[in-house]
Amino acid sequence: MQNLNQFQETFESYLRENEFVNTPKELYEPANYILSLGGKRLRPAVLLAGHYLFDDHVEDSLPAAFAVEVFHNFSLVHDDIMDAAPLRRGKPTVHIKFGLNAGILSGDVMLVHAYEALSKTKSPRLLDLIKSFNRMAIQVCQGQQMDMNFETQIVVTIPSYLKMIELKTAVLVACALEIGALIGGAPKEDARGLYEFGRNLGLAFQLQDDILDAFGDPKKFGKKPGGDIAQNKKTFLYLKALEVAPTELAERLAALFSSEAKDEAEKIDAVLEIYNQLDIKNLTEKTKEEYWQNSLQALKSVNAHQDRKLLLERFATALMNRDF
Repeated sequence: MQNLNQFQETFESYLRENEFVNTPKELYEPANYILSLGGKRLRPAVLLAGHYLFDDHVEDSLPAAFAVEVFHNFSLVHDDIMDAAPLRRGKPTVHIKFGLNAGILSGDVMLVHAYEALSKTKSPRLLDLIKSFNRMAIQVCQGQQMDMNFETQIVVTIPSYLKMIELKTAVLVACALEIGALIGGAPKEDARGLYEFGRNLGLAFQLQDDILDAFGDPKKFGKKPGGDIAQNKKTFLYLKALEVAPTELAERLAALFSSEAKDEAEKIDAVLEIYNQLDIKNLTEKTKEEYWQNSLQALKSVNAHQDRKLLLERFATALMNRDF
């Protein structure tokens, strides 16, 4: 019986064996650098797990898993440029270390290599894989644009925020599961059930991330508390607070998010005080729980061996119970 850690290790070995050795060095060194920064490799691991639900030969899905991970890291390189982010996983971002032009061009070539890897997948359903990957790639770009729009939009609704995190975050996990299942020989309805499992899980995961950013233990979470507040990010917590707050309190909260604070810590404390007064953490937990239960129902609908589905259920449970 396989487990997710084994899938992660299998993929890490494949990734090391397929490091970019192309020239010119200046084009590919940034790509290898971002891939070497690590991360949990959850997306390629769940792709392999999606395959394993229906077939033992998960090695057939390694090129597709590589495509998903390279695409994910390509999107991080370009997101970091757009956000002017100095660090990624505690290390200098690609554009800081190698320069802006290198960040743009190496990201571009990573996207092309992601498609090249996907095309190497030995599956009679390659066209379906490409359609799923194309849909996901377009949606991720749409989600990123929505996120950037929110920075200047005065009014952002909760449904539009949930749509943004679905497109920017959840669909990549969902696509990975769907593609793995298709390569493993799953009927389309079961592959779609896994997609819905991943989509709902991705939404619950991002809501958990919003909660941890405001209320998590910084020693465990690896970030200072209130980072989203300091950056005036219109997260679910902020939007829910505006929705339920009385007029005067809502105006005060909006004012706190309308400008740069002279004292960042004071601003964070003031916002958290409002969140606590309105019970925002529990209200967000409630919405997160709805998506979590939806994900379990979607997984339950998939016709696969229960022991193998349990692997994904345990993974999802671990994600939802994390405090970092």
